[in-house]
Amino acid sequence: MKSESVAKGKLFQTAADLFYRHGYRATGVDTIAAESGIGKMTLYRYYPSKDDLIVAYLRDSDEVFWSGFEKITAGATTARDKLLAFFTSLQDYATTPACYGCPFLNVATEYPDGNYAGHQVALAHKQAARERFRALAAEAGAARPEALADALHLLMDGAYMAARLYNGAADNPAAHLAETARLLIDAYCPAG
Repeated sequence: MKSESVAKGKLFQTAADLFYRHGYRATGVDTIAAESGIGKMTLYRYYPSKDDLIVAYLRDSDEVFWSGFEKITAGATTARDKLLAFFTSLQDYATTPACYGCPFLNVATEYPDGNYAGHQVALAHKQAARERFRALAAEAGAARPEALADALHLLMDGAYMAARLYNGAADNPAAHLAETARLLIDAYCPAG
């Protein structure tokens, strides 16, 4: 049983790394099997299709995102500080070569059909992030929390796309992400 669990974990981690770095369509099951050293038959036993593996990766990415969000914002005492902590952390990540963008944006780009299961997982994730921003904006006293949430949502996704395009380059526009988020929050939230 333990060896099966190890094999499944190795397949998953290999697929996750390849999907994130190279894309979903560019990563075939033959490549996943070869890179992991585990046969395709074993892969299909755990994940009946590549789409099932993509959805599993996206669900795991959602859990990782929210766990990270909670850790990043845990020390912040106000909603405004939680938003700033998140965007400061995202700036730090989006300006490194380790950031290949957002797995949810990447899947929506590669699979634009809204009925595709991976696209639906991505949309649910983005809606949850937008709602979290809205709740924090309201708590921070934003005059128009929905508008601030939408602006922050676009800012976040822009940073992820810049990370994919610039991939750690010194001129990555995400280098100003935290300051831009602060300016947006200040514009929507009354002083004090």
